[in-house]
Amino acid sequence: MTAYYMNNTAQSNGDHEVHEYGCYWLSLAINTSCLGWFSSCFGAVTKARLTYPTANGCKHCSPACHTS
Repeated sequence: MTAYYMNNTAQSNGDHEVHEYGCYWLSLAINTSCLGWFSSCFGAVTKARLTYPTANGCKHCSPACHTS
């Protein structure tokens, strides 16, 4: 299980990235929310989309959930 976090600040394309704990790109985010512990990025992105429908997995730490 891995802890996942959501960047509350949207990227220029409107996506709110979901990151695994320890991701370098998460360390650069200023405003984040902990989504909880998940066995994969799919559950974390699903939870993030309850708040931000444009949530997307980080291309670096969650490539299986990266769609744009």
